[in-house]
Amino acid sequence: KNETWSILQLNRDTMMDIPVLGLGGKEAGTIFAQLALAHTYGSGLKDSADNLEKAVSGFLYGLDIDYYAVMNMDGIAILNDAVGGVEVNVTDDFSEIDPSIKKGQMVLSGQQAVTYVQTRQGLGDQLNTTRMKRHREYMTGFLDAMKKGINSSGSFALDTYEAVDDYVVTDCSTTALTTLVNRLAGYQLGEVVSIQGENVMGEKYMEYHVDKEALDR
Repeated sequence: KNETWSILQLNRDTMMDIPVLGLGGKEAGTIFAQLALAHTYGSGLKDSADNLEKAVSGFLYGLDIDYYAVMNMDGIAILNDAVGGVEVNVTDDFSEIDPSIKKGQMVLSGQQAVTYVQTRQGLGDQLNTTRMKRHREYMTGFLDAMKKGINSSGSFALDTYEAVDDYVVTDCSTTALTTLVNRLAGYQLGEVVSIQGENVMGEKYMEYHVDKEALDR
């Protein structure tokens, strides 16, 4: 009704109950672990995506998720270049990781985009919460590039999806997905919401424990 939409950004280290898949892909209980591990159960295709959806839905108190689209990391560079590159404001020092990524405004291409959104080791405090700030910067730039493309060509959304189709697992039809993207291009992006919490070092890996009151809100 308001022609607005928002993004809920979940920390990959968020601790939650995750369904465990046993023999034959059947659920065999749950474990309390990082969100990122939910996708590791299964073949890496639909069964893994379904398991990830169940974990997120359960974490959000049974919220119904209409569709999902999960993209392999190998698709990032292709998606980035399919929209003509993504402009970001680089604030971290990438000089020892990729000297071609310089501080200030720049348009990322190909592997630069992968490095920008994926790298954590060797940058600042190396926490995922810090990397998520770059994710938000990249999302904003990507959406701007996508909107410009859609305004210039009616087939842009479909052409972009087809470019990364081999890297995507989704339960949404191509028609419904491109229709949704075209619609959102005309809407106003509202908040990018992240749930407050605390980074805690677990036995082996970093854990993110959300503030329950913040989650409830």
